[in-house]
Amino acid sequence: MRTGSNRSKADFSRAIGLTLQRLRLERGYSQERLAHMAGISSYTYQKFEKGESKPGTPMNPRLFTLLSLAEVLDVELEDLVPTDWPDLTEGS
Repeated sequence: MRTGSNRSKADFSRAIGLTLQRLRLERGYSQERLAHMAGISSYTYQKFEKGESKPGTPMNPRLFTLLSLAEVLDVELEDLVPTDWPDLTEGS
């Protein structure tokens, strides 16, 4: 269930990135291996772990990319996405 938060989009993205990194390391995958298994480029995945899409821009992955990462990491989608969403009506 979604909870209210003052978290910025950048902080939210970094939290997803840290979760991806933790799960990847727990499974013993390199960034390149996980990216290949999920069907995305290594560069894109590296940016995800930093919580970015472009330098200074919070990550904004496609739903199917997140689903693929969850499948490869053998977790539920909900395990990748924090429940305290940022305020999406603001431009933060």
